[in-house]
Amino acid sequence: MATFLPNLLQQALYEVVDVQHCQRMVILAMMADQPPPLEATPIMNEVPLLPHMVNGDSIQQVILVQVNPGETFTIRTEDGHVQCIQGPAHVPMVSPNGSVPPIFVPPGYVSQMVEENGVRKVVVLPRSSEFHPSMHPPPPHVPHYMHPHPALLPHPPHPVYSPVPGTGEIPPQFIHQPPPPTHVYQEQESRSHGRTNFIQRDERTVKMQEHLKKRLKERQASGHTNNKLNSPPSPHKVHNSSNTNVQNGYGNGKGQQAACGVIKQKQIGKTRASPPADSEMGESDTESKELDNLHLSIGKPVVSDIQARSAVLSWNLPVSSQNGESHSLTPATFIFEVAVSNSGKNGKFKSVYIGEETTITLPELGPATDYHIRVSATSSSIKESVSELVSFTTESCEPDPPAAPKLINRTKNSLSLQWKSSNDNGSKITNFLLEWDEGKSGAFKECYYGNLKQYKLTKLSPSTKYLLRLAAKNDIGMSGFSETVIYYTAGVVPSPPLPPELTEAGVTWLSLKWSPPNGMLSDDSLTYTLDMEEDDSGYGFQPKYNGEELSCTLQNLRRSTPHKFRLCACNNEGKSIPSEVVEYSTIPDKPGPPSKPSVKGKIHSHNVKVTWDPPKDNGGSDISKYFLEISETLIGTKWEVVYSGSMREHVCDHLKPGTSYKLRVYCVSKGGESPASDVLTVQTSAVPPGPCHAPCLVSKAKPREITLQWDPPSTDGGSEVIEYVVEMANSEQDEHRQVYQGQTTECTVNSLLPGRMYCFWIRAGNKTGFGPLSEKAEISTAAGPPDQCSTPLLTCKAATCVVVTWESPACNGAEICEYRLDWGQMEGSMRIIYTGPCLSYEVKGLTPATTYYCRVQAVNIAGVGLFGDIGVVTTPASVPAAVSVLHLLEEDQMEIPCPLSTCLAIQWEEPCCHGSDVIGYNIEYGEKQLVSVGRVTSHILENLHPDTLYRFFGLLVHFIKVNTL
Repeated sequence: MATFLPNLLQQALYEVVDVQHCQRMVILAMMADQPPPLEATPIMNEVPLLPHMVNGDSIQQVILVQVNPGETFTIRTEDGHVQCIQGPAHVPMVSPNGSVPPIFVPPGYVSQMVEENGVRKVVVLPRSSEFHPSMHPPPPHVPHYMHPHPALLPHPPHPVYSPVPGTGEIPPQFIHQPPPPTHVYQEQESRSHGRTNFIQRDERTVKMQEHLKKRLKERQASGHTNNKLNSPPSPHKVHNSSNTNVQNGYGNGKGQQAACGVIKQKQIGKTRASPPADSEMGESDTESKELDNLHLSIGKPVVSDIQARSAVLSWNLPVSSQNGESHSLTPATFIFEVAVSNSGKNGKFKSVYIGEETTITLPELGPATDYHIRVSATSSSIKESVSELVSFTTESCEPDPPAAPKLINRTKNSLSLQWKSSNDNGSKITNFLLEWDEGKSGAFKECYYGNLKQYKLTKLSPSTKYLLRLAAKNDIGMSGFSETVIYYTAGVVPSPPLPPELTEAGVTWLSLKWSPPNGMLSDDSLTYTLDMEEDDSGYGFQPKYNGEELSCTLQNLRRSTPHKFRLCACNNEGKSIPSEVVEYSTIPDKPGPPSKPSVKGKIHSHNVKVTWDPPKDNGGSDISKYFLEISETLIGTKWEVVYSGSMREHVCDHLKPGTSYKLRVYCVSKGGESPASDVLTVQTSAVPPGPCHAPCLVSKAKPREITLQWDPPSTDGGSEVIEYVVEMANSEQDEHRQVYQGQTTECTVNSLLPGRMYCFWIRAGNKTGFGPLSEKAEISTAAGPPDQCSTPLLTCKAATCVVVTWESPACNGAEICEYRLDWGQMEGSMRIIYTGPCLSYEVKGLTPATTYYCRVQAVNIAGVGLFGDIGVVTTPASVPAAVSVLHLLEEDQMEIPCPLSTCLAIQWEEPCCHGSDVIGYNIEYGEKQLVSVGRVTSHILENLHPDTLYRFFGLLVHFIKVNTL
């Protein structure tokens, strides 16, 4: 490979691809200050350089053309000479104006600019071809595109060679020198032939090439994505093993390196405007150069253990060489491909193995066949290496099994056979072995052994089956036997068989069976012909069956029709006399469905009359019976037979009012049961609902209301119940009164009396009217508190005593257990002064001449009744009340001063008069000394003993003690 420039300004990668032949050319376009020196410059096939001179002060465009291994390209120089380049090689070409040279495409091709990972490519494609970049057949003939520069490509003084055979041809006007000797390009011829047939490799080879290409792309993407200028190495490059090396038309003896077309570039001087990334790109160029200078060589494979149909092939690992030094490599880095040809060294090679093993067994080889084998080694980073061809011949073996012998003539006692030879597998067939079973179906025995290809078996039995087989023999051994064949000797015509018997009859078919004719052996090969004549057809007997079976079923016959049959037996000798004629009939078919039933007359609430017509197709027999089925629409698919007979009308009774019914009819004949007719849907007329069940109490009855609940009637009369009516009476004889009308099945009856018994009835109604009353339900209200008591009667027994009496109210279902008397001097501030079962109470300790209020309340176990009306009473007047407050006056409180040692000044408050005004007071003090005073509230007692204790008793004062000073 060529050494790339270390100082690069720009780069653009162009790839020209001939898809039709899978030919690939990679062009590297590089911008540099100086053109690279040209030491070894192979020339690409008709891709000339631009004809301008290179100016050292201007920017030049250098294009590297990659020539793949096994490929040959030509370039026509300005003087008209043609030069050839053999791959692998890189050819530098210069564009003086710094622009990318145009790509001229041949007729039938199109060019397309694509960009991949920042690298531009020009892809040349056929207009209707499929792109296979992994395949590299030789390039077709293409016209020249560029002319080489005379300064870089000197004219060759030596002869110029033509392209390698199989890689394309040069037009006659470009070939000015004779082709080189054939031995010089012997290896290239073989390799070129293999590449020509690369497309014919099996699917496994294609997958392997795709795998190698993927590994190459991964390597390029991981380590050389930024500054790698050269294209990835081709997975099919091989070293040129020719002894003559051509370089720009000159031959030299530089060995393998020169033979591979390696281009060496001298060190370039100082460059102008070198970018900072030159050092990195130089390192990548150095690595690429090392990979390009690394070459492989694989030794000639060795064939051992050669058998007739297999051989063992082994080879050594490839050895790498770089700068004259050899290096051993590990097996894991190589993929080996073995190609085999059995049509000569230049014949078609077929890939039979791809893998990493170095020893394989070649199976499925042909005996006594010449084979040529080569092995190629491929690595992801090193060019492909192909070994020398190795040739060998497989061993001979016994012949292939011959074809079965053919019968060419037969009689009652002989069979004449003939056969052909099979493949002798390298050793001439000397004899044939014919075996037979002697007509006993037992073990095979030899009946002929010799070199003839025909034989006649004689003294055989008539009408007998014989089994035969054939084998071939050569000097190596005996082949396997052919397929076993069966042949029969001639015999006599069979005797007339018995007529066929009917096993089973159908509507359109008849199954018949028969037995072989009398006197026939079990091994006789007989065929039978069954003839049939259809009644009134007019065609006579026609064959309906021909075969070896002893039974058959005839299809597509007319129903309920008699058919005549006769039977003939046939063998190799001829046909027997027909049997006697028998007649069998097909059975009738099922009748078709009757017509859809229809209503006859008016639809009533409990019955309907329907009628129907017979089926249009009776199946070939009379209808014996009709069946009428009915089903309620709400129930579903449950059908019930309501009529069976020969009549075609029926009255369906005992129907439910207002109910939808489905009706259908089917019939029965000798052929079977017909399908059901279409369904008729009828709905009977509705009637009022039936009676409801008696209502019941929903929860515990209350004293003044009852909640009732009931169920819908058992029959709604064929129409939905839309209303209910509840009627009530105090007794069954009393007049009913309506207490509820509505759609719900529950109601509450208010304004009842506690502890009373009531009668209730329910009536349901639909759109046709109300149904009958339900049964009577007697329900009692719960006990309630007593009624309100009447106004109590008040009687004054004294000025301080009043007798209260009252009457017992209604108890409302529970006995009154007590009464409560509420008493007070004001209506709003009364309090209970008595609770008990009595109907009177004497109130004592009252204040005379005072008005009192009272009321009575009754109580039972159900609760407390309401208070009755308030009664009012006023006690009569009485003596005044006693003086409650009496005290002495101090000296400063007296209006008239008096000696306190003999006088006492007392003062009091006027007590209640009890209905009569107070007219005076009596003051009693000491030893019952009484003093009467008028209506005053103070008094001075005089003439008392000094320092004496006095007690005061009076009519108004209970007791008081005072001391004089």
